[in-house]
Amino acid sequence: MRASDVHELQLKLQKLQYELKQSKEEETSEEVTEEHLAFDEVPSHEADFQRRNLRIDDFEISTTLGTGTFGRVRQVKLKTDPTHTVYALKMLKKTEILRLNQVEHIKSERAILEEIAHPFLVNLKSSFQDTKYIYMLFEYISGGELFSRLRKDGRFSNDVALFYACEILLAIQYLHQKDVVYRDLKPENLLIDKFGHIKIADFGFAKRIENDRTYTLCGTPEYLAPEIIKGSKVGYGKSVDWWAFGILVFEMLSGYPPFYDNEPVGIYKKIIAGIIEFPRFFDVKAKDLIRKLLNPEISLRMGVNDDGETTKKHRWFRGVDFGEVFRKEIPSPWIPVLRNEEDCSCFEKYPDSKEAAKELPRELNYLFDDF
Repeated sequence: MRASDVHELQLKLQKLQYELKQSKEEETSEEVTEEHLAFDEVPSHEADFQRRNLRIDDFEISTTLGTGTFGRVRQVKLKTDPTHTVYALKMLKKTEILRLNQVEHIKSERAILEEIAHPFLVNLKSSFQDTKYIYMLFEYISGGELFSRLRKDGRFSNDVALFYACEILLAIQYLHQKDVVYRDLKPENLLIDKFGHIKIADFGFAKRIENDRTYTLCGTPEYLAPEIIKGSKVGYGKSVDWWAFGILVFEMLSGYPPFYDNEPVGIYKKIIAGIIEFPRFFDVKAKDLIRKLLNPEISLRMGVNDDGETTKKHRWFRGVDFGEVFRKEIPSPWIPVLRNEEDCSCFEKYPDSKEAAKELPRELNYLFDDF
């Protein structure tokens, strides 16, 4: 057997190991540690929400769209809405937020979501609370996760990956212009709307950074930049999103991330080593883009020094009119087939929660006063 054949078999084995891990994680979806949200475009005639006036009793609550450490996301409709518009309601248990010391993170997530508005980012409609839960109401994105499409197709063609990458790139640029680092770019957090376009969701790790630096170790192992893993005392900045973008492009084209191991420590070692093994079918221009995005030297990493402008000019994106991308004028490679506005067939099925939320002690409610 030739050395090239052995190398190809090793890559296939790595992909199979990754898919097996993903399959096992799906079987234990109730133990997922991050909320997977679901959202979509809503009519312009929707109600003008007033956060302080909303209560959980105002909604018809139906299907569970996702679960996480703090609670779950449910498909809902306002009882008094004559348009019967469908939304996604993120329901977070206050006791769990407090137990895991995430009060400030939840407040930060809401604050960022209230300030952003972009075609490829989820739209927060309102937020409110009661004695048990924090609620965040979003547009409902009916096409499911990009991860599900990638798992079904195995890997994307160059043109399909390019379509999604263009929309994601514009969203990252926008966040960075707002001094927000996203820190959790991965297929599970990328939703597809009913027209086939991308919506970045789950801003639990997003953070507005001061002095272009933050220090927290967070994110998904396969997507962590080396500067996060090394835990440098000088911190890190927006560079980590461009690294994650490179990982994402690789995964869309191959079906698996470039640095993978059964254990997080093994993944970290491979990321630090920085050896990228490309399958033989990879496009030459895509290889060059990925290598430049996955440059361990932050000052030389593509996108870092000019907020992604050189990335848009890379030859893999040659011929792309980013104005047309922003206006959603480029036809989507896949449009979900939906029976109606309430259709949730693109999402995994989740069992109903068996554990009732506990009320937060009255003396601790002040922690959520400004939510």
